[in-house]
Amino acid sequence: MDIRHRNNVTVTGPADGPVVVLAHGFGCDQNMWRLVVPALAERHRVVLFDYVGSGGSDLSAWSQERYSSLHGYAQDVVEVCAELDLEGAVFVGHSVSAMVGVMAAHAAPERIGALVMVAPSPCYIDDDSYRGGFTADDIDELLASLESNYLGWSSAMAPMIMGNPERPELGEELTNSFCATDPAIARVFARTTFLSDSREDLKSVTVPTLVLECAEDVIAPREVGAYVRDAIPASRLVTLAATGHCPQLSAPEATAEAILGFLEERR
Repeated sequence: MDIRHRNNVTVTGPADGPVVVLAHGFGCDQNMWRLVVPALAERHRVVLFDYVGSGGSDLSAWSQERYSSLHGYAQDVVEVCAELDLEGAVFVGHSVSAMVGVMAAHAAPERIGALVMVAPSPCYIDDDSYRGGFTADDIDELLASLESNYLGWSSAMAPMIMGNPERPELGEELTNSFCATDPAIARVFARTTFLSDSREDLKSVTVPTLVLECAEDVIAPREVGAYVRDAIPASRLVTLAATGHCPQLSAPEATAEAILGFLEERR
């Protein structure tokens, strides 16, 4: 199988530069990183891709069996890294991809040498003293709404997820990204994302890790960032002066600056 075609892999930046792999979240594609790529690509080889089922990926390669688990998405990451023969890459994962990166680093430690987790959440559902931001009923209602009317759900949810109501073009972009995803595939990815509980996987992280959270985020509240930091010994938490769940769009300069600072530490 042509992995580069399957996952719509693109590579930019100096061929001999340290490698950064950028991974998008639910309902998105690699285009969501376009505002931070130029800064990263000045000194780093930047690898972008789309998960199977998203963006410009080969939809014929999608299967519900594989992508009903986050491990299926982690397998995409491992296969892309192997195809490009990457060693010790810095994996930058947004939202659910932060946990996909944890799984990929565990599965192929030679491929991934450090993690940047952008607005991560290992579990979206509140559980005893853990605050994920949603009750189980909240998630049930969210998924029921998504499954009954995906386009309507996208139009209502995307602006809320993006935040920044004074910049409606950002919410519109995320809405369009959601709506461009095949509804049947989106339903599976949504269930895989919002019902996941990857808290135990955090214990397997031994590589240097940067956790980036936004000052205000309805999807990943501040308590989640602190939880992830505390669960990963080799991690550092940075709070961006940004609102919403997609700082690579709403605050690209601050996001790129934080990532670059971490990358420089790795040189």
